[in-house]
Amino acid sequence: MGGGDFTVTVSRKEVVAAVLPVQEYWLPTSNLDLLLPPVDVGVFFCYKKPHDLTFGSMIGVLKEALAQALVSYYPFAGEVLSNSAGEPELLCNNRGVDFMEAYADVQLQNLNLYNPDESIESKLVPKKKHGVLSVQVTELKCGGVVVACTFDHRIADAYSANMFLVSWAEMAQSKPLSVLPSFRRSLLNPRRPGSYDPSLDNMYVPMSALPPPKAPQPGDDLLINRLYYVTGEQLSLLQSLATSKSNSCKRTKLESLSAFLWKMVAKSAVTENANQKVCRMGTVVDGRKRLSSGDEVKAAMLASYFGNVLSIPFGKKTINELKEKPLSWVADAIREYLEGAVTKEHFLGLIDWVEAHRPEPALAKIYNSGSRDGPAFVVSSGQRFPVSRVDFGWGMPALGSYHFPWGGEAGYVMPMPSPVRDGDWVVYMHLSVGQIEWIETQAAHIFRPLNSEYLNLSNSD
Repeated sequence: MGGGDFTVTVSRKEVVAAVLPVQEYWLPTSNLDLLLPPVDVGVFFCYKKPHDLTFGSMIGVLKEALAQALVSYYPFAGEVLSNSAGEPELLCNNRGVDFMEAYADVQLQNLNLYNPDESIESKLVPKKKHGVLSVQVTELKCGGVVVACTFDHRIADAYSANMFLVSWAEMAQSKPLSVLPSFRRSLLNPRRPGSYDPSLDNMYVPMSALPPPKAPQPGDDLLINRLYYVTGEQLSLLQSLATSKSNSCKRTKLESLSAFLWKMVAKSAVTENANQKVCRMGTVVDGRKRLSSGDEVKAAMLASYFGNVLSIPFGKKTINELKEKPLSWVADAIREYLEGAVTKEHFLGLIDWVEAHRPEPALAKIYNSGSRDGPAFVVSSGQRFPVSRVDFGWGMPALGSYHFPWGGEAGYVMPMPSPVRDGDWVVYMHLSVGQIEWIETQAAHIFRPLNSEYLNLSNSD
């Protein structure tokens, strides 16, 4: 496919701070923030060449709007430091955001988007060196532009980042902010006395209880990144297959695609004793709606809450079961492990669980699962990814995607809405070479490599 063999030249680096002075203060991390390891999340947007704007004027718009957006989203202009207990805390000191301008000698239509390891990683998505957020804006040979950010996951989940991206775009178009972020940590305070279900001990684990990380061995099945698209027709077909005849409850498209992937990852496992080996799958659950549970005032506050409100429940089944049972059985297994985690009590218990273990750092057990007794991966829903709203005044993106090679031993998959066709999804996959090869061999009709033809980029110069 080509499109990865190009050079990126950074022409300017500066720091963009909030346009108004910010009173320096410490913002504590919530108990749910403390469940995140120090990993960074990338997100990027590709834009076709605008008709009437130079790259310089676009940079001017982006910087000015960023300085305005950081007034409301001041945590993104701060720094993460350790407190006396060794826990991360956020110093809101308006150190600002590292902002880089760059040029890439490649046309947008020739970017190998299917293989982000070649085209995106370390080229178009910046490595964050300081602070909480960094930005890189890259001009392409054809006049197209890529706007990319990297942020500290301990400070924001994707929901929070999405709020910020939309606000930044609204500032660029001189619109009022549709959402003002809230940083009310008291919404996630532990209960006194705390209590939690023992099942949380199976989902989360103190870091000290983890085995030491394995040194990479020759022949290891390394994790790689790929981007696909799945048509709405294929999603509907999977949905009908995942909904069993005896069950009147229709499976969601996300559950159906997840069930299909769980089967695929299990089938790709090369094992002698598949009846003993297991395959784990986790699902990222957002707790904002769950925690408000009918309280309209709390629901409004949580809808604008900036921070992490996530849990990652997971299920495990033997590889044989996943290979042999029908898709509807696998979808039922997903619904089963999700049932306990989509409740208010689950999230209140999780907050209390962290409190009981502090200051010992902890994380989701599945993050560190995989390869010892079978494969593991996590599916996160990017259905609320607001691609069409990240319009800085020169049109909506031709493509927007998260880029999250998260550093855990488990794989990671994120489906997002397609920018070109309602009902289609763009799917980001961070899985092992063997799993990707199996999926591409066995499910090429479902997961199609993302390319410029699909995104209508062929006429983008």
